Amino acid sequence: MTKSFDMALFLSGVLTGSKVTQQRHLRQARIMQATIQQRWQRDNPWTWQLKHVRWFLTQHLNDHCDATRYYYRLTALLIWERLGNDRQLLMDISMRLG
Repeated sequence: MTKSFDMALFLSGVLTGSKVTQQRHLRQARIMQATIQQRWQRDNPWTWQLKHVRWFLTQHLNDHCDATRYYYRLTALLIWERLGNDRQLLMDISMRLG
């Protein structure tokens, strides 16, 4: 039996802001995790590549409103920062999206 990935623990070092904001980021990060897991069988952010996050932001959120996509981009930036990846790569994609 494998233990499920604890997204709250993973993001605990980079979560800032009010309690409501932190809860929103956690909820959205878990949705991102479940969606990427379902499509690519990547069960935690340590195994994600830029293409996985790009797909989520461009394809999965395609039918969502601009505000929703904006908040998911913020959550994706937090995850990307926590992974220690170059934030500029994800920001470039985010800028092209909207």
